[in-house]
Amino acid sequence: MTTGKWTAIAVAAVLACASFAFAEEVERPWAKGVPKDRQARAIALFREGNAALKESLFPKAAGTYKEALAVWDHPAVHYNLALALVNLDQPLEVHEHLTAALRFGPAPLDDDKFQQAQRYLALIERQLTKVKVSCTYAGAQVRLDGRPLFTAPGSWEGQLRAGPHTLTASQDGLLPDERSVVLAGGDTQTFELKVFRTEELTEYRRAFSPVIPWVVLGTGAALIGTGVALHLTASTGFQAYDTGIKNCATSSESGGCYPVPTLQETRLAAQAQQTAAIAMYAVGGAALVGSAVLFYVGRPIAFQRTLNVEAPRVTLVPIITPTTTGALASFEF
Repeated sequence: MTTGKWTAIAVAAVLACASFAFAEEVERPWAKGVPKDRQARAIALFREGNAALKESLFPKAAGTYKEALAVWDHPAVHYNLALALVNLDQPLEVHEHLTAALRFGPAPLDDDKFQQAQRYLALIERQLTKVKVSCTYAGAQVRLDGRPLFTAPGSWEGQLRAGPHTLTASQDGLLPDERSVVLAGGDTQTFELKVFRTEELTEYRRAFSPVIPWVVLGTGAALIGTGVALHLTASTGFQAYDTGIKNCATSSESGGCYPVPTLQETRLAAQAQQTAAIAMYAVGGAALVGSAVLFYVGRPIAFQRTLNVEAPRVTLVPIITPTTTGALASFEF
């Protein structure tokens, strides 16, 4: 059986029993306090809506059923109105009217349609999300998808269609809390919104650990210190060499002197130490300059913290109407 045929049978079943239900239920709770003339007017509007529903004139049927409800708040009218609204893709209103259709049990609908309404309600609830939004910051304006919800402090509870929505709490002079969320069908979500002073969302970050420039500075200082020690040692070596040459020349009869090997080794060692000291100065100096650069580059930099960043999510929302069955995949990044 195709979905189109299934829809026609479901609507026909409703229409076949509706008149009987209206005619026999004068003393029942849903008829209490409703005069006969109002009942007759509601029945006429109900039948007019049924005719439009048979012809698939869903907006006209919905409007007529709403007129009937204004005259007589009857569960059967709620039920048929829900059928019309399903075809108009209005799950929130469908849920409202199916709930109203079920509130007196099966008596005003009969068992078959009562069970069918329960099945519809279970399916439609998978397209909706129960949401609670609260904010305690006095004076903050809370909005849902751009429309005002309440002025804080306060809260709001209700159902929303599954899919993407935007929640905002704002107040003049403060930073708003803006959240883009993707609600999953059949879920329950709670959101506590806030507003912030600038300093509350300001955090300081470094490009790298503050230890690094200190390590480079310490390394540079150590290299220069080593260079100084080598320089002093080389200076001592040169002095020893000069003293040796002087003593050698004084003791020589000719006034000249040829350095002995140990004296030559002293001079060569002093030269090597002097060269190493110069290298240590150069490398250590470069390290000191580099540490200064690292201190500047690695200084704390102010950033405004981003609120409520979530991992990407994929939400599957069922789409169920009498003529359509499917799902909507929503991706949140």
